[in-house]
Amino acid sequence: MELSKNCAKYLLEIKAIKLSPAEPFTWASGLKSPIYCDNRKTLSYPEVRTFIRNGLVEMIKSQYPDTEVIAGVATGAIAQGALVAEAMNLPFVYVRSEEKKHGLTNIVEGVVAAGQKVVVVEDLVSTGQSSLKAAQALRDMGCDVLGMVAIFTYNLPVAAQRFEEAKLSLHTLTNYPILVEKAAAEGYIKAAEMETLNQWSKDPAAWAQQFE
Repeated sequence: MELSKNCAKYLLEIKAIKLSPAEPFTWASGLKSPIYCDNRKTLSYPEVRTFIRNGLVEMIKSQYPDTEVIAGVATGAIAQGALVAEAMNLPFVYVRSEEKKHGLTNIVEGVVAAGQKVVVVEDLVSTGQSSLKAAQALRDMGCDVLGMVAIFTYNLPVAAQRFEEAKLSLHTLTNYPILVEKAAAEGYIKAAEMETLNQWSKDPAAWAQQFE
């Protein structure tokens, strides 16, 4: 729990995560959201970058001790995954969002063999769709995907359902409820704003209707 709170504190401090309940952000999908997350910013801060790398490494050692290969999800988790693989002295590959349109038309870049035990590294899990697509690409190659680790998850119900259906475990350094609690404690949001932030996480589409 302390690690999760510290991670949330870092993400808020460097503005990798911003909260704006009154003037929501618009995601690429068009959905209105009171939160915006860009974990690429963590790479620019050595202290934060090292904290996240070490946290992910310890999580993998604890939850997936038989890991043979680390796989990052393009593009946000390529650097994070490479840092983790380097620290663990393990091979690294990354998974594209789609096959290349030229050359070997790879979707997985790097060297991994059928039967190898792989852990997928993500920077962020929202609906789970793109994350699970990456895991499935590795499964389609015959890899034994042990599970996934990530820096942050919005804890959306749709993601939990999709991971359960895919029979894939997910472990994260921190999550939306802990982040909202930390943001209130540190003065990033007012106590009154916590309710609307909690409402969004239960049903993002319904919450967004008020801004239409």
